[in-house]
Amino acid sequence: MRIDILTILPRLLEGPFADSIMKRALDKDCVEIHIHDIREYSTDKHKKVDDYAFGGGAGMVMTIQPIADLIEKLKAEREYDEVIYLTPDGEKLEQRMCNQLSLGTNLMMLCGHYKGVDQRVRDMYITREISIGDYVLSGGELAAAVLTDAIVRLIPGVLGDETSALSDSFQDQLLAPPVYTRPAEYNGRKVPEILMGGNLKAIDEWRHEQSVRRTQERRPDLLDHPEK
Repeated sequence: MRIDILTILPRLLEGPFADSIMKRALDKDCVEIHIHDIREYSTDKHKKVDDYAFGGGAGMVMTIQPIADLIEKLKAEREYDEVIYLTPDGEKLEQRMCNQLSLGTNLMMLCGHYKGVDQRVRDMYITREISIGDYVLSGGELAAAVLTDAIVRLIPGVLGDETSALSDSFQDQLLAPPVYTRPAEYNGRKVPEILMGGNLKAIDEWRHEQSVRRTQERRPDLLDHPEK
């Protein structure tokens, strides 16, 4: 998979991809991540990428020219499964979306800033708009990092255990069950006996029961709205 991220603050995206699972995915060539500085495509002599909004109001708006030129350049080089705009008013990110996107070959992500991008960018180029939650960040870079991480970890070969992602929270509309490791007892608190017995069928049943219980207690909305 190849992911192209368009931003005016490329350094914000250096850290999230430099360690752990993301670094492993890059080192193993499971994914290519290319970060593009939108300012480099501005025809303004000062490399300006924002301007005042027509109609007035507080805040600046990202201009169409550098974004459009960069998108056109990338689209001329390859076809994209999705051109994604990270925005608070987009579709809320869910696991099923990550599963679907992880099957793609080429993804493009546009990071908004200021009051957002000129609406014509969204009308002309964007195929999917995604929000990582009902709150506002200073820009779309952190949202792009979150979305990229959620997608890349699902690509075959990225995780050490290929079945690990299948047992994550939300994969089956249930939260993950509690997990334990050594020591078996700590300050009087013991690991549930069933996990120590080696009966895999019983352990699977216990984990499913715990997942259902935890979901009922913490996220009953997941049970009310099964995955489509």
